[in-house]
Amino acid sequence: MHHIRSLLPKGAGLGLISALLGGCMVGPDFIQPAPPTVNRYTRGPLPVATVAADGTAQRFLPGTAVAADWWRLFQSPQLDAIVRQAIANSPTLQASEASLRQSQDRLRAGQSVFYPQLGLGLDGRRERTAAAQQGAAAPGSIFTLVTLSGTISYALDVFGGERRAVEGLRAQADGQFFESKAAFLTLTADVVDTGIARAAYAAQSQATRELIELENQQLHATEAQVRAGTVPYTNVLSMRSLIAANQALLAPLEQKVSQTEHLLAALEGVMPSEASLPEIDLLGLTLPADLPVSVPSDLVRQRPDILSAEAQLRVASANIGVATAAMFPSFSLNGTYGAEGANFGKLPAAAGRFWSFGPSATVPLFQGGSLWFGRQETLDAYQAAEAGYRQTVLDAFAQVADCLKALEHDAEALQAQTDARRAANQALHLLQANYQAGLAAYLDVLPADVQWHETTIAYLQAVAQRHQDTVALFVALGGGWWNQPQPPNAGGPP
Repeated sequence: MHHIRSLLPKGAGLGLISALLGGCMVGPDFIQPAPPTVNRYTRGPLPVATVAADGTAQRFLPGTAVAADWWRLFQSPQLDAIVRQAIANSPTLQASEASLRQSQDRLRAGQSVFYPQLGLGLDGRRERTAAAQQGAAAPGSIFTLVTLSGTISYALDVFGGERRAVEGLRAQADGQFFESKAAFLTLTADVVDTGIARAAYAAQSQATRELIELENQQLHATEAQVRAGTVPYTNVLSMRSLIAANQALLAPLEQKVSQTEHLLAALEGVMPSEASLPEIDLLGLTLPADLPVSVPSDLVRQRPDILSAEAQLRVASANIGVATAAMFPSFSLNGTYGAEGANFGKLPAAAGRFWSFGPSATVPLFQGGSLWFGRQETLDAYQAAEAGYRQTVLDAFAQVADCLKALEHDAEALQAQTDARRAANQALHLLQANYQAGLAAYLDVLPADVQWHETTIAYLQAVAQRHQDTVALFVALGGGWWNQPQPPNAGGPP
């Protein structure tokens, strides 16, 4: 310690070190963007509820929390099983979680700059010197030199460049955390959407099969009437043509069922040949009647994509501080202590010991404008990130507005399809009874048959669309990930 004090002017050592350690931080301090001041998502006021469609009206509940496991509101154990299988096995989700751990480890590595850096060196060599190296006429010498030394260095973050760099790393880790939540939300939404689509295609296929079976029964009755001479044979040909046309519709529907099954297998992280998917009854799903609608000012604190964009804005802000600090001098404290000798046994000798300690400074005087324009680049990057953040917010609000309006119109469309299907079904049954009784011509039955099939398919599509738009609303509101109970030692924003 006596040697260290001797290197600095009396009374100035601790003062200089304290001044360097207590330096300022250049660059802007990040300020979280203010939430939008609007109090609703759509131009007109949000209705209390949709119209009652197919026996169910959906109620909008402003300010209500979104459930973290929102897919369970459909009350389908089969759907819940598929979602949990995907959460457990999805490679996409596993990759996102690994990227989160990577960003957190990068942050921990970056925080090491706040600690002294210690090193130990050992060097042993046999060496011969040349006389010319010493500028003398004497012959060179051969000797052995063993060096053992320790070094310590500490970066004095006077202008806060290192602190801004760590701030940027922390923002990157936060951004990756929210991206992992977005990946989770996307995965669960894709599984639920695909499960609903598979159930809808299967229901349409089943409705088509039932129609073909009904038409086959009509065909047998028509053939009997032809044999009895009461109707012309053209009625049989028309019936067979209709059956063939409806059978042709089955193949595309079955193909869509297969495609959704293959997609579900990929989302679950298994091969299509190994997937075991439970059957889901479209009409057996319970449509959530109470729909949460977050307050607009809360949406920007909930949606993972908005929070991730905010984290990128923080990174851009921290980079300005890093680039600004690079334009100022950098300081560090360095110390070395070691010993040299002809062999290990002579290392303890006092004559071979050496040490050094002192501050060092590097001042950038002229860099050809690289530091200046490097800082300008970070300012431009911040403006780009700020614009990207605003666009993300606008897209999010538009998505919520779309979902709210879609659910209103879905209910209206479904109710119209329900009425149309009911009327078509009644008309078909009446005409079939009249036809079998000989009171109506087959040409009267044929259009009713086609209409009933079309309205049934449209009804099933409307049911599926209403369910999927309900899923879209949960996703647009952020999926409720912040309401999920966190297990001990669970990862979160650092």
